[in-house]
Amino acid sequence: MNIESPLLASPLLGEVLRPEMTILIGIVLLIVVPNLGNATIRIPMTKFRIPVFLGGRRFTMTSDPLIPGVISMFVLLLSMAASLMTFVDGHELVNVCISASGAIQQGCLGSDYILRSDPYSRMFTTIFFFALLLGTAAMINRMPAFVDAKAPHPDDTGATRIHAIRRLLNNRRQGDFHLLILFVALGMSIVALSTHLFLLFIGLELASLAIYVLVAFMKEDETSGEAATKYFLTGSVASAITLYGMSLLYIWSGSASNYATASLSLVGPNGLAATWQAMDSVDPLAAIGFGMVLVGFGFKISAVPFHFAAPDAYSGTSAPMALILATASKAMGFAALVRVLVVMAMPEYGTEATWLLLVGILSVITMTWGNLAALSTENPKRMLAYSSVAHAGYLLAALAALGSGMAGAATSRLLITAVAFHLLVLAFFKSGAFLVLTLTEMKGDDANKMESLYGLGRRDPIMAAAMFVFMLALAGVPPLSGFLSKFLVIDGIVTASTASGSLSAGGAIEWLSSVHWVFWLAVAMAVNSALSLFYYLRIGQVMFFETPRSIRPLPEAPMIRIAVILCLFLTVLAGLGPFSQTLVDMATMAAQELLRV
Repeated sequence: MNIESPLLASPLLGEVLRPEMTILIGIVLLIVVPNLGNATIRIPMTKFRIPVFLGGRRFTMTSDPLIPGVISMFVLLLSMAASLMTFVDGHELVNVCISASGAIQQGCLGSDYILRSDPYSRMFTTIFFFALLLGTAAMINRMPAFVDAKAPHPDDTGATRIHAIRRLLNNRRQGDFHLLILFVALGMSIVALSTHLFLLFIGLELASLAIYVLVAFMKEDETSGEAATKYFLTGSVASAITLYGMSLLYIWSGSASNYATASLSLVGPNGLAATWQAMDSVDPLAAIGFGMVLVGFGFKISAVPFHFAAPDAYSGTSAPMALILATASKAMGFAALVRVLVVMAMPEYGTEATWLLLVGILSVITMTWGNLAALSTENPKRMLAYSSVAHAGYLLAALAALGSGMAGAATSRLLITAVAFHLLVLAFFKSGAFLVLTLTEMKGDDANKMESLYGLGRRDPIMAAAMFVFMLALAGVPPLSGFLSKFLVIDGIVTASTASGSLSAGGAIEWLSSVHWVFWLAVAMAVNSALSLFYYLRIGQVMFFETPRSIRPLPEAPMIRIAVILCLFLTVLAGLGPFSQTLVDMATMAAQELLRV
């Protein structure tokens, strides 16, 4: 079905962009509701005053510091539910596009659309909203609001005075924090929906600028300012390189005699994909521009050598914010990277992509560097940061297999399915690990030291058991979801690399010589997964066998504990049974729609 209508007059707009509309409403509520009060203005030349409700003495109900957190969690939950509706059987609005001319179209038969709501984009918005929801829930306890907070008494000194000031500070910054979280959600959603490079860049920057502030948000922590500064500076350089690369692609996409044909849209008769496919040989201007765009995406996914700010940001910020960096921010980078590689620069069957060798080498270096660095650190948050770098390498290996030219339609779908599924389940167990570290931060321990986990099995057996399961999932131990996701990636790489190889044709040596070299990426991934077991199992060793430095249990923090248990169940259920099949089906549906563009 192909129905096109003006954007603002279309009844499709509110339904297709329901998650984004929900976020916009939430942003407005966070600005308006906490500022509602008894303010009035006087009519000129009269004594009459009219209530305007914004300002003055705030109303008791709307001045509650808990309200911003409630609004943001409710908005993120509704947005995630709206995204999941795309995958419900019988849902009609599976594939809807918004064109550059301002029309909304069901069916996406047009060629000039710049935003596309389909299972691929909604798969990633689901990941974003889920990770942000967990991070917000954790901050409800990590940065608690107190209705009865009062200014310190003049006679208060020392810890009593500091405690009173911190309670007031937490109350004052509730609105700012949750407003920034919703801006992150909106920016990430734009990235997932965009089929136009400039809109994609706008989404990236909207999310990134809010994230830079959030990294330094707990300013009472000594390391947060330094971490945010490093992350901001490197991110700014990466953004500048990306924007310059986009400008080169724009110039390259137009003809020498008519630059009116230049475009940053990925689709359409003048789109980057059509221009790229029409090249007889690689244009240096296109290669340079494309490479510079990949630099920006490399920073977002923490690929070597663009990863160096990530460990400092993870270890310097609060654990809930590190959770968002490791899951939502990484998924945002891959959402953009996969769309650009597949839609714009996907090679035809039997021909290799120009970016194949670069991505293949980067994948091996990234996974190896990440695992070796994680082995040598005594900082749990930094260890998880390097683990995140290694997982980026695994997914880059899958993308390299896509560019080998050996992957047919079915294999390409399998590889994209594996990438999407891995990012989805990674949000379960990587989030769970950072949630447990949040509890150690709240107890007063330094979550940047391994000693914070010593004897956790005796202090809090349930949280220790959950943490151990998360580590096993990260390592890819069956039957957990981490094993299934890595298996799908390796299976896709092997299938793509052995498309022309047959073991029965002439033994193992001949078979190895007949396969494409991307086969060795699967071998590198298997070796690195085995290597990662050492530092993941070490977490279990210190939790269950080391003597605790303190016998105090972890804080109650009900929101965090509920989130940890939820992540634990999802980590186990997503590895086997009908629930795992449902998630794989969702990822497959996303892959099919991406390849259909």
